[in-house]
Formats: sequence, structure tokens, C-alpha cells
Amino acid sequence: MSDHSVDDIRAHVKIYMMVFGALAVLTTVTVAVSYLDLSIGPAIALALLIATVKASLVALFFMHLKGEVQWILWTLLLTAIFFIFLMFIPLSAFADHIGTPIEAPASTHGDSGEHGAH
Repeated sequence: MSDHSVDDIRAHVKIYMMVFGALAVLTTVTVAVSYLDLSIGPAIALALLIATVKASLVALFFMHLKGEVQWILWTLLLTAIFFIFLMFIPLSAFADHIGTPIEAPASTHGDSGEHGAH
């Protein structure tokens, strides 16, 4: 026999259908927002906000990550630590003046452009 009862399966299907409906509504909202007369910055911010909500719904319910909150938080924390560490590599090079061109010593013969060009 199966571990899932008919009522459990119906509950899961109901959740999936609700998420599907939310994704359909959010897709319609995305299309409707594209017709608004917004400048580039707010339009991109709004589109990213809607896309983030849709991606979160897919990840939480269709990819079954809803029960993996602690694992996801640890992964995000580790990602943030690596990001900060990797940002300090170029900043430390900048602080040490690595890659800064060395200035040539001043010429002791006067202007070099005046030799023989009278």
C-alpha cells in the first residue's frame, strides 16, 4: 500500500493548483506592468520584484524547498562570506597600489622636443 492517503494527495494537488494560479496571475501582472509608462529604473525594479516572487513560489513548492529553510540559510550565509572575501581581494590590491604605474624620473636635459627642430 501507499504511504499517502487520498486526502493527502488532494491537499498537495490543491496547493499545486493554487501556486499555478498565483504564477498565472503574476505572469498577467508582468504583462500588464510592461504597458505602464514607467522609466527604466522603476520598470526594472518592479519586473525583478515580480520575477523574484514567481521564482520563490517555484522553488518553495515545485522544487520542494519549503522544508529546507535551515539548509538554504546556511548556503546563503556561506555565499555571503565568500562574496565579502572575494570583494576584499581587489580592494586589497588597490590599497597596496598594485598595478599603479611608476612615474618616470624627471628629465635633466630640459625639453626633449626642442632638439634640432628650430
